[in-house]
Amino acid sequence: MSLRFVLDPDLTPQLRAEIVDLWADVSNAGGAVGFVPPVTAADVQVTADPTFAGIADGPDRLLVGYSGDRLVGLLIFSDNRFPLKTHWCVLKRVMVHPDTQGTGYGSALMTEAARLGREFGHEALHVTVRDGLGLDKFYGRLGYREIGRLPGALRLAADDDRDEILMWLDLTPVD
Repeated sequence: MSLRFVLDPDLTPQLRAEIVDLWADVSNAGGAVGFVPPVTAADVQVTADPTFAGIADGPDRLLVGYSGDRLVGLLIFSDNRFPLKTHWCVLKRVMVHPDTQGTGYGSALMTEAARLGREFGHEALHVTVRDGLGLDKFYGRLGYREIGRLPGALRLAADDDRDEILMWLDLTPVD
C-alpha cells in the first residue's frame, strides 16, 4: 500500500496523541528521533509540546504519511529562523513506524519532502543523523551527501557518545 501524504494537517488533539505515540514507538525501537529507550508518551510529550507550537503558530511545517487511516510517518520542515538561511531548510523528527520498516515508506517520505522543498523554493534540505545506525547510508541512497560531523556530539549513555552526521541534499536543478 502506498502512503497518502498530508501537508500542514490540523493539529487536533487526536493527531497530537497519534504523533506522540508514533514518536515513542520509534524511540523505543531504537530510532534516532531525540530519545534513547525506554521512553513513555509522557517523556515525549515534554519535547512534543514546543514542537507542536512551532508548527501550529509557525513557521515550521508538518508532513504526515498515512497508510489507510493509520499515521505511519512524519517529518517537520523546520524553519531556520535566520534571514541568511531562508534558501534551505532543516528536516527534523523524520520517522516511520518501526513495523513498517523495509516497506519503502521512509524513502517515499523523503522523496515527498524533496518535492515539497522544491515547491517551497528551497535550494537544499539538511538532516542530522545519529552515527552507528546506518542512517547515513539510507540518506546517501536518496542523494544526500555527508557535509560534516560533530564528533561525540550525542551522548546516549555515560559510555556511548556518537557522532552527529550532517547531511545535505541539493535541490537545485542540474544542468
